[in-house]
Amino acid sequence: MDQVTLCKQIALGEDSTRQFKVDIRNEDSLASEMVAFANAEGGTIYIGVADDGSAPGLTFQDVTRLNLLIGNVASQHVRSPMTVSTQNIALTNGRIVIALKIPKGLDKPYFDKNRVVWLKAGADKRKVSSNEELRRMFQMSSQFHGDELPTKAGIDKLDTFRFREFIKYVYEYDYPKTESELTQLLQNLNLCNDDGKLNLAGLLMFAERPEFVMPQFVIKAIRYPGNTIHATEYLDSEDFAGPLPRMFDDAMGFVMRNLHKLQAGRGINAPGQPEIPESVFEELLVNAIVHRDYFVSAPIRLFIFDDRIEIVSPGHLPNNLTVEKIRTGNSNIRNPILASLVAKGLLPYRGLGSGIPRALKLWPKIEFQNDYEGSLFTAIIRRTSRNELDIISPSIPATIMGRRLSDVMQQLPDWVIGHIRNKNNITITELAFLTGATERTVTRILQQLQKEGKLVRNATLTNDVSWEIVDIETND
Repeated sequence: MDQVTLCKQIALGEDSTRQFKVDIRNEDSLASEMVAFANAEGGTIYIGVADDGSAPGLTFQDVTRLNLLIGNVASQHVRSPMTVSTQNIALTNGRIVIALKIPKGLDKPYFDKNRVVWLKAGADKRKVSSNEELRRMFQMSSQFHGDELPTKAGIDKLDTFRFREFIKYVYEYDYPKTESELTQLLQNLNLCNDDGKLNLAGLLMFAERPEFVMPQFVIKAIRYPGNTIHATEYLDSEDFAGPLPRMFDDAMGFVMRNLHKLQAGRGINAPGQPEIPESVFEELLVNAIVHRDYFVSAPIRLFIFDDRIEIVSPGHLPNNLTVEKIRTGNSNIRNPILASLVAKGLLPYRGLGSGIPRALKLWPKIEFQNDYEGSLFTAIIRRTSRNELDIISPSIPATIMGRRLSDVMQQLPDWVIGHIRNKNNITITELAFLTGATERTVTRILQQLQKEGKLVRNATLTNDVSWEIVDIETND
């Protein structure tokens, strides 16, 4: 940099990448400036330049002293130590300006010797004032993630059946015989902290009632009449809690029962197809659950309108991701433990970065909004006008309209049995249509009925399936 370039930089004034200092003699002051730049996008401190843009410069002795000061601060007064560069620029008056360049940090967050984290705030700097902000900085540097957050839940809150089935299916492990063995296994799977408490991933995936500990991490769903949010009017509403797989299933059931069913060229007695493929919502709901920002204490919101469906996920896109990038399959792992677990079959997760492109391929009429200031990411699925659809069923089955989902879920097995009595070769698709549940939920109910000995599945060599109901009679 020559004097002409220096004058052009000075003329621009101070901002988040340029700072002017007539002189520096305090090591702590310099450390705080260097930390703030490293925690941001980097920048340059011009030493020998006043705040008003004048450049009195430095003597040769000043330059020697300042270079020693800079080297000492960069190595001893900031954590982690950083590599900086200096350039001496000669002025016409025979004095010198030092351009001290601090690069964008690769090991954020940086802090001074007093363990204070500084951030740039325009041309000035500020201290990090909250644990949430500090945790987010660790998350951005891949040192800490939201799903590692500690909770107050001990391993006694574990859903034993759910966890036993998981380790048996995925790892072929038997359930530990002692509490210490169980704790060690949970720690090995990154589901438990050193103090024996479940972390957020362990709680959300395997606790029996995670909402008792973290009530904010649920899904709130509402079906509004028309195309706008109403303060008091809605057609269907439910809050979904429980372990993430159950919460996903329940939210999918809510969406599917609020979609129109189409004839789609099938026979008049055949069940209709949903107006939007079910897999679209599988991809987008899994994406919202796995990649939401768990440092934001807010629920996922699911809004259904006449012309669109919105899935609103807490947290804007992380790091350098943009809407354009995620549409082409780029991704960033915000919650690696959850991503690893769902990839093992706990949710229909088909690979990092592939969900949104797959949803777009199935249904191109999807928009995404990345609200950085509001810390929200919204997927908007556009619906086809009702007048353009060949509808064969109402949006919400009469058996479900106005009923609480918990009551519906309790009665679903009886409804399934009742439909099988009427038609013993009924298909899963037909059962899903008639009950308003998802095919995944119907499959799970059929498996449970078989396990309880209430239902027998018969299959022929040609893969024709029929069901046999086992009536269990009890005698007093």
